[in-house]
Amino acid sequence: MEAAKKKILLVEDDASLAAVYRARLELEGFDIKEVHNGEDALSAAVSYRPDLILLDVMMPKISGFDVLDILRNTPDTTNVRVIMLTALSQPKDKERAEKLGADDYLVKPFAFDELLARIRVMLRRTSNNVNNVFTIADLIVDCDSQTVTRNNNAIKLSAREFTILEYMIRNKEKVLTRDKIEQHIWNYDYEGGTNVIDVYVRYLRKKIDDDYTPKLIHTIRGVGYVLKVEKVENE
Repeated sequence: MEAAKKKILLVEDDASLAAVYRARLELEGFDIKEVHNGEDALSAAVSYRPDLILLDVMMPKISGFDVLDILRNTPDTTNVRVIMLTALSQPKDKERAEKLGADDYLVKPFAFDELLARIRVMLRRTSNNVNNVFTIADLIVDCDSQTVTRNNNAIKLSAREFTILEYMIRNKEKVLTRDKIEQHIWNYDYEGGTNVIDVYVRYLRKKIDDDYTPKLIHTIRGVGYVLKVEKVENE
């Protein structure tokens, strides 16, 4: 039996450009639904139930940023993968997309092969994981629902914070260099340097470690980080 095609919702206000994307993606075997504005995108996200959304940022009526914000706050669409496509290349725009929950951010113009590669990476993350619930001490990370709890308290993370924590818990008790974390996390070119990892780890510590014991995120000086339960010797 032939496997079901992965469904991609293509949101692009430039109809001619959307037609090019659609034709190329259909040739690659994807099922594509094409819409040209934010209102239709929100409706299709619920009715079409895509595996992935390609979301243009600059659109009339409702911007891609606003669409993303609504998607992430709607139960039926909160976990759908979203790749943003935009001509906005400033770090502040990437940061805004990340804070709203974008899974990836691709700046126009880009090669179609680059888009295709990122789509496949994103869909692999969604479909290839067998065990998607990870625990360490009282921390529980559910990669399907993208939820985190510690000591039964729900913890809200940004998309980028969650991605870093997911990578760390999948590799718990392994020392991860800053470069390795950065290469795994950023699918687009980020100009912030490895200190960006330190910033996000600091955010994570504040949310999952500061008010709890045992501490789980540990710094390996000059190298990177490790997620593990720190053993406390009895006096």
